[in-house]
Amino acid sequence: MNRPSLYFTDEHELFRQSVRQFIQKEVVPHTEEWEANRRIPVSIFQRMGELGYLGLPFPEAVGGTGADFWYSVVFLEELARCGMGGFTTAVSVHEYMAVNHIFKTGSNLLKEKYLRPAIAGEKVAALAITEPDAGSDVSAIRTTALRTDTGDEFIINGAKTFISNGTYGDFVTLVVKTKAEAGMNGISLVVVDLDSPGITRTKLNKIGWHSSDTAEIRFDDVRVPVENLIGQENMGFYYLMESLQLERLVAAVMAVSGAQLALDWTLQYLNEREAFGKKIGKFQAIRHKIADVATEIEMARQFVYHTCWLFTQGEVVVKECSMAKLATSEMQKRVVDTCLQFFGGYGYIEDYPIARAYRDARVGTIAGGSSEIMREIIAKIVVDAVAYKPVYE
Repeated sequence: MNRPSLYFTDEHELFRQSVRQFIQKEVVPHTEEWEANRRIPVSIFQRMGELGYLGLPFPEAVGGTGADFWYSVVFLEELARCGMGGFTTAVSVHEYMAVNHIFKTGSNLLKEKYLRPAIAGEKVAALAITEPDAGSDVSAIRTTALRTDTGDEFIINGAKTFISNGTYGDFVTLVVKTKAEAGMNGISLVVVDLDSPGITRTKLNKIGWHSSDTAEIRFDDVRVPVENLIGQENMGFYYLMESLQLERLVAAVMAVSGAQLALDWTLQYLNEREAFGKKIGKFQAIRHKIADVATEIEMARQFVYHTCWLFTQGEVVVKECSMAKLATSEMQKRVVDTCLQFFGGYGYIEDYPIARAYRDARVGTIAGGSSEIMREIIAKIVVDAVAYKPVYE
C-alpha cells in the first residue's frame, strides 16, 4: 500500500507504473546485448520519444509534454531501476543536460532544428565541457570558436573528452572560448553537428557504464554557422553554472534509486541463500548492516525530495544540489559495496547484476562534478557566504 506523499499525486504514481512497465519489458531484456555492444540503439530513443518520456521538462510548443518536475523525478527513479548505469546516463544527459541550454536561451531556429527532434528521439544529443587538460576548472578550457572574416561562421579547434553520447550522437552542445583573454567571461555555447567535416571521434574504454558510449572528440577547423550560438556570446560560463544544478539534482535522484535497487537485489538474495541451516538474512551482523543501509538510503531520498521541491519553487539551490550530489554519490558507492559483500563470491561474478552496479556506481563521485568540487562549492557558500543569483532571467 502506498503511503501518502507530500510530492507525488495519484497521477504521478500511475505514470510510475507505466514507466516501470516500459523499463521491464523494453529495456531490461536487452541488458546483456547493450552492455556487450557498448552501445544503445537509436530505436530505444525513438521509442521513448514516441511515449513522451524525452519531452517531460519541455512545453508542448516545442514538442514536449509540459509535465511538472515531479514527473521527471519519477521517470529518473524508474530509469535508474533498469540496472544499467550507462543507459541511465545516456538518457539523462540527452534530456536534462545536453538540450537544456537550447531550451532555456536558444533561438527558435535552434529549438526547431535540434530540440524538437531530440524530444522526439530522432536525434541524440551530447554536452561537451571537459577537456584533456581542463575538467572541473571550466574557465581553463582551450577549445576556441573564432569568427571568420565575414562574421557569419565560427571556426572551432580543440578537443573534448569523457563525452557521453559523443561517439554515436548526432549533435553536441559545445563549450568554447570565443574571447580567449577574458577567462570565464569569454566562454560561449555553440551547437555542433557531430558529422561535420573536421570532427574526429574516439570511443573510450570505461570500467563501467558499458552500455553508454563515451568519446574523446577532436575539432580541427570545424566550421559552424554563427546562428548556432546558444544565447548571448561570452555568457556560456554563467549558463553552465546555473544548469549544472539541474545536472547534479538529476544525478542525486538516480543515485538514490540505484542504491535502492542494489538493496532490493540484496534482500531477495538474503531470503534465498542459506548458511549453517538458516537464511543468511537471519544473521544479526547482516541484518543490522542492512538496517544501516536502508536508513542511509531513506535519509538521502528525503533530502533529495526536499531539494527537488525547492527547485520547483524557483529557488536558487546551488548549495542543496551540491550537497545532494555529494551525499548521494558517496552513499551509493558505500551501499553497493556493502551489498556486494553479502553476495559473497557470487558478488564478484559478472552474471550477477550487483557486480555491474559496483562498477557503475564508482564513477558517481567523479562525473558531473567530483566530490571534492562539491565540497568546495558548499564551503564557499557556508564558510565564505558566497551567494548565487539566477542567470537566465
